[in-house]
Parts: sequence; structure tokens; C-alpha cells
Amino acid sequence: MQDFHWLEQKLGANLNWHRARIKFLARFMTALVTTRTVNLVEIATVFAGRAQPKSHEQRCRRFLKDFDVPLGEIARLIVKLLAVKSDWTLVLDRTNWQCRGSEINLLVLAIVVEGLSYPVLWFDLKKAGNSHTDERILLLELFLELFGKERIATLLGDREFVGKQWLQWLRGEELPFQLRAKENFNVIWRGRRMKVRELFRHATTQHPVILKRACEMWGARYYFSGSRLPAGEYLIVVSSTFVPDALTQYARRWNIETLFQALKSRGFKLEDTHVTAEDRLQKLFALVALTLCWCHRIGVWLHERKPLKVKKHGRLPKSLFRRGLDALRRLLTNPLAAELFLWHHFIGFL
Repeated sequence: MQDFHWLEQKLGANLNWHRARIKFLARFMTALVTTRTVNLVEIATVFAGRAQPKSHEQRCRRFLKDFDVPLGEIARLIVKLLAVKSDWTLVLDRTNWQCRGSEINLLVLAIVVEGLSYPVLWFDLKKAGNSHTDERILLLELFLELFGKERIATLLGDREFVGKQWLQWLRGEELPFQLRAKENFNVIWRGRRMKVRELFRHATTQHPVILKRACEMWGARYYFSGSRLPAGEYLIVVSSTFVPDALTQYARRWNIETLFQALKSRGFKLEDTHVTAEDRLQKLFALVALTLCWCHRIGVWLHERKPLKVKKHGRLPKSLFRRGLDALRRLLTNPLAAELFLWHHFIGFL
């Protein structure tokens, strides 16, 4: 069993929490890595301490119920863990699932790092379906309050994140973006009104069209890039300024799908939770997000020491997150592999 003192020290240096809360956080994160599930019954069985699993389970539930987790502090620690200094690529998206007949629908703002998006801020939409403009603005305003906009390179988002009021707000805040537009949007090009897809009817995946002149849409000027996918669907990206590689930048949006897989089936099985209350769910998500980013940082370090060979499809055989998760899990569960140097080094990333 590893000594938790170092882990508590590091967490306590970054989070202004009561010591008892820090001790809980250290044990919860390591239990989450060990079990690879957010199911509190499973976590309680490996929770460090002399108490019985039932007592540990109740302790977890009390934490989620009673402790007001400062999400701003968690966000700052996540950014510190990711070690991204500037030129942040942000991705806005939703993840949703069913739990006990309830619809869990989280709006997530993430930073793209090393082939994966990492959650920084989020909240429960408390409804099924798309987010509203006011909800997106609220999330971005909180981000700007915490980190400012100077380090933001661009914001990426799918078709549900394009609308007149939303784009006007982004332009007003001078936030650059590459967002996927719906192909039936009306635009004015060279004095003629048309569907935006008409501008890209001759485009292909191999030969995209990058318009160097702005189109008028909703009374404002925007730049469009697009291609036609093999299945016949259009991929059209709208930007606030001319961006010659807008389609390439937008392609990084798919990293957030990898994030949701890491949160769910390939990582911590977020869908296993029975927590549905909004405030408790957001706290649980915070603990999972912090642990996920810790694993990623470990994976980056391991890759720098011993890079894995890239497969023929151009990807690593194992994501940096999964590599870090597996290494930390082995350290926590295999006494023969419990190297004090590694344990202290992994903690040092916090």
C-alpha cells in the first residue's frame, strides 16, 4: 500500500480545502484508478482506511452531498496539470446518458492536449437535447473570468453550437472560432442569396474549398471553408476571420469524442453512476476530471521516457491517458511493482 502523505501534501498545496477533505480526495482518486468505475459501492471496497466498505460508501455520499466543491479551483489545478501555457484550443460539446429513468446531459468545455480533450468546466443542463445560447455564454463567461482570453487560440464546436445570438456574442468578445455550420443556412455571396452548401458543391475531401472572401449571414460577415464527405454530407466550417486551415483546426474537435470514451467505457465508466442530483453529479464529474488529467500527465511523462511506436493507421497503440492510467493502477495494486520513486514522481505532477 502506498503512503498517501505525499499525495495529500501536493493536493493540499493546490486546493484550499480542510485537511479531512484533502484526505478524502486523495483516497477517492486512487480508488477510482484502482476500480476504473465511478460506482460508489465498488470504490468503497478498495477505499484506503480501516473502516468497513459500507462506511466508506457513506463517506463518499456525504462528500457529494455536503461539501461544496469549488469548481474554479479544480479547473485551475487541471490546467496546471495539463501544462498548456498558451494557444489553447477549446472544444464545446455535450455528453449524455440515461440513469434510473433520468436524462443526464452535461455541457462540457474542454482543452485539446496531446490528442485528447480534457474537461475544464461543465454543468448539468437538467434537460434532454441541445444547450441554449444563455447556457453556453454562462460557461464561457466563467472560463474567461478564471483564465482570460489572451491564451485562447480558437473555440471548436459542432452544428448545434451555431446560432445568430451565439456567434454575435463570440464576435463581441473577440473570441476566434471554427464551428460547423448547417448546410442549409442562408448566406449572401457576391450579392446573391443562396444556401451555404451551394458554395461547396464542387468540393471534395481531397479538394476542399477555402473562401478568402467573407459571406454575409444574419447581417454579419463570416468566412467559410468546406468539403463534401464521401457519404455526400457537407462539412462546412464558419469562422470569425479568414483561417486558411480552418478544416484542419476543426478536425481537432473529434478529440472530445475520445474524452467521452475515456470518461465512460474506456476509462472510469461514468455511466455506472447512480448519482443524478445536479450538484452531486457536478462534484463527482470534478473528481473524475481531475483524476483523468493526472493519468494523462503521467502518460505524457512515460511517453517522453519511452515512446510507443505509431501503428500503421497513424495512431499510438495506447492513448497517453490510458498509458498513464494503467501505470498508476499497477503501482497501486501490485506490491511488487510499487516503486517509491515512481509514486513520488507521479504525485509530483500535481
